[in-house]
Amino acid sequence: MSMVRGGLWAAFAFGVVASAQAQQVRNVVYRCPGNPVLYTDAISEKEAKERGCRTIEGAPITIIQTTPPTRRAATPVPSTASPSATSRPEPSARVEPSEQRARDTDRRAILAAELRRDEQVLAEMQREYNNGEPERQGNERNYQKYLDRVAEMKMAIARKENDIAALKRELAKLPQ
Repeated sequence: MSMVRGGLWAAFAFGVVASAQAQQVRNVVYRCPGNPVLYTDAISEKEAKERGCRTIEGAPITIIQTTPPTRRAATPVPSTASPSATSRPEPSARVEPSEQRARDTDRRAILAAELRRDEQVLAEMQREYNNGEPERQGNERNYQKYLDRVAEMKMAIARKENDIAALKRELAKLPQ
């Protein structure tokens, strides 16, 4: 009876080791170079070395497959249409000049209002920045915190100046 138990125990142990080895083989995923990068578990270790692949162990990999965008078929032109009619855009697609001027005027007003608001914000930021020496706050006992805040203020001012320059460029593009 003890012989049978020993044999069963050995068979069980062998089965556990074989199972662990099999799982180890199945869980080896290779990352192979190329365009696009290839992740695979379907090649042997020898093939992976030949291709220059690296192993990825224990890392979960998510594969997302997408469908390529479908192209819409071109709409056929009726054979009764004259060449001059097909070269012009549809009347509903055109904008009347007076309507376009109104749109441009509205856009100019919106951009001008945004420019004024940004200039006011910039003036406030520069006043607070105080030429690189803003007042220290109570939580800035550590001088490095103060320096970090000053640097952030300087970057924010530079971003705001760039925004203002971009708004001025957009306004310059619009017709008077």
